[in-house]
Amino acid sequence: MIEWHIQSRAHACQQSGRQFHDGETYHTLLLDTKAGFERMDLCVEAFKESGVELLAKANLVSHWKGIYEAPPPVPPDAIRKDDAESLLRKLLERREERHAAAAYILAVMLERKRILRVKGQSRDNGRRIFVYEHPKSGDLFSIADPDLQLNQLEAVQCDVANLLEHGLKDEMAAVTAVAAAVPEPTEEPFNAPSEISSLAPA
Repeated sequence: MIEWHIQSRAHACQQSGRQFHDGETYHTLLLDTKAGFERMDLCVEAFKESGVELLAKANLVSHWKGIYEAPPPVPPDAIRKDDAESLLRKLLERREERHAAAAYILAVMLERKRILRVKGQSRDNGRRIFVYEHPKSGDLFSIADPDLQLNQLEAVQCDVANLLEHGLKDEMAAVTAVAAAVPEPTEEPFNAPSEISSLAPA
């Protein structure tokens, strides 16, 4: 099971069903369920009614408040070169294990640029799962820590740079070459976002 995906912010309170208004404060709760992380977006009124009960749940991972921003109109057939955020979204949509390390590095890069924020973490079968939030859109990104070794980092960074420059359509040869170039792990796991962020490209 690949533990990385995107969960979009709800546009209505998931308890009352009332639509959120632009600029409205809302509460998000992140729960760890058998099926994976589950988010709940509640209006202030609904949280006042059931917040105490929800915060007492044993599987609560995190809780925070946000400001709802109405989504902007979709531009007509916008064509742009991949940036780190759009590439991360594409990789998470594909949910392919070979992209796990690249997705993780991209998330760390975006955290370093303060585009994403860590909102919680959990463990699944010994692997750390980080939950990042995009404050502007409210989207949550669940990404597994690939336990990168120091001697693997340079190859993965090259993979990310290649994907950013050429896009996913030209990835096959690059991914194969990078996979062949990555040596067997010989060092301690290099798995903390704060450690990788100091080396990840700006």
